[in-house]
Amino acid sequence: MRHRNSGKRFKRTSSHRKAMFQNMTNSIILHGMIKTTLPKAKDLRRFVEPMITLAKEDSIAKRRLAFARLRDKDAVTKLFAELAPRFKERQGGYLRILKCGNRKGDCAPMAIVEFVERG
Repeated sequence: MRHRNSGKRFKRTSSHRKAMFQNMTNSIILHGMIKTTLPKAKDLRRFVEPMITLAKEDSIAKRRLAFARLRDKDAVTKLFAELAPRFKERQGGYLRILKCGNRKGDCAPMAIVEFVERG
């Protein structure tokens, strides 16, 4: 039974899954848009949106917590300097997921993940 187990496993170990979503979160923060499979895109929201909510209040403790989760100094700087002020008035729903067809090799459904207010 899967009671109270949230998220998909993606046929990866927990450490691999954590690293994968950490890298995807850093990429979307730094580049503003990434292309991935649809299930990963939907699961990515669980990691990115709380980071933006965390960054809305700028303090040393919040920056340290963000760095502990992202492990990338450039991503933390951009998160607090550019992204958090852009979404200051927004209550949630910072990401947009656009379906973009299937992958050629294995016909996996692909999606583009981007910020709602892309600038």
